[in-house]
Parts: sequence; structure tokens; C-alpha cells
Amino acid sequence: MYYVYILKCRDNTLYTGYTNNIKDRIQTHNSGKGAKYTRGRLPVELKYFEEFEDKGEALKREHEIKKLSREDKVLLIQEGKS
Repeated sequence: MYYVYILKCRDNTLYTGYTNNIKDRIQTHNSGKGAKYTRGRLPVELKYFEEFEDKGEALKREHEIKKLSREDKVLLIQEGKS
């Protein structure tokens, strides 16, 4: 499985990424060894994720989410928790 996820950083910004192991990836981010963006904004908290069987689909969805405005990402997070 592949996952596209949204993290909330300590400074209240949102980070979107993809992985094939979501639990390990969040731990990597929080250990300071994840994306350069998140290293100075620790800790991060998983707020949203989607699952995909195909890596290409996950990467396409990651790109779509990254193009969304912050407001649209917040709505996506809220809808995912309904």
C-alpha cells in the first residue's frame, strides 16, 4: 500500500507527502530525519491520509493535494474525519 498524508506542523503549517509505510514515515519526520520542511517545525501530527494500491496513483494524488489552497486542505482534513 501507498499513502498520501497531511501533517500539521508545530507552527500550524501543513505538509503533504507520500510513503509506503505511514507509521515509520511519521516517526522519521518526528526524529528530525524527514523532509527538510518539517525538520524545523517539529513535532508533526498526522491529520489526514488516503490509501492507494498503486504508487503512480499516490504520487498523482499527492501532487493534486499540494496544489490545493490551505483552506481546501483544511476542508479535506475535516471531511476525512466525518
